[in-house]
Amino acid sequence: MLKRKTSNFRFSALLFVVVTMLFITQTATATPSGPAPDFTLKSRSGENIKLSELRGQVVMINFWASWCGPCRQEMPLLDQLYQRYRPMGFTLLGVNVEEDSSAADKVLKEIPVSFPVLYDNKNQVSENYQVRAMPSTVLIDRDGKVRYLHEGYKAGYEEAYQQQIRELVRE
Repeated sequence: MLKRKTSNFRFSALLFVVVTMLFITQTATATPSGPAPDFTLKSRSGENIKLSELRGQVVMINFWASWCGPCRQEMPLLDQLYQRYRPMGFTLLGVNVEEDSSAADKVLKEIPVSFPVLYDNKNQVSENYQVRAMPSTVLIDRDGKVRYLHEGYKAGYEEAYQQQIRELVRE
C-alpha cells in the first residue's frame, strides 16, 4: 500500500513539473540576448517611429492582427500596462501586420488604446522578428537587446508581462 502511494506521489510530482514547464515555455520564452532588429514604421498618427530612437527605454513590441481574437482580448490589458509603467521609462508599440490597415483601424475604434500603433503592411518587421504566432510580444531592455518573447496569448499572460516589465525597468 505504501509503495503504491509513493508511486502515485512521484507520478503526480513529475506531472506537475512537466505541466509547469510547458506553461512557462508557452508563456514566456527567453531569447538570446541579442540586439533587437531596428526598424522604422509609420504610426496610426502619421509619424514615423524608429525603434533605435527609443534606446534607454524598456520597449514592448506587440505584433497583432484584426482577425486575431486573443489579440483583441489582450489589447486593453496591454494598454493598462502601458499607462502604468510609461512614467518609469516603458513604452509599448502595437505593430499591426496586415497589408490593409483599414481592418486594424476598425478594431481600434472598438478597442481604443493609448499606446502607439504602427503598420507593418509589407511584413518586413514581423519577418525580421521571426513572428510565428498571433499575437507575439517581444520585450527589449534599455540597451536595445531582446530579452523575452511571448508567442500567443491566454488569460493571465499579462501577469508574466508585468513581472518582466518590472524587472527591466529596475535595471
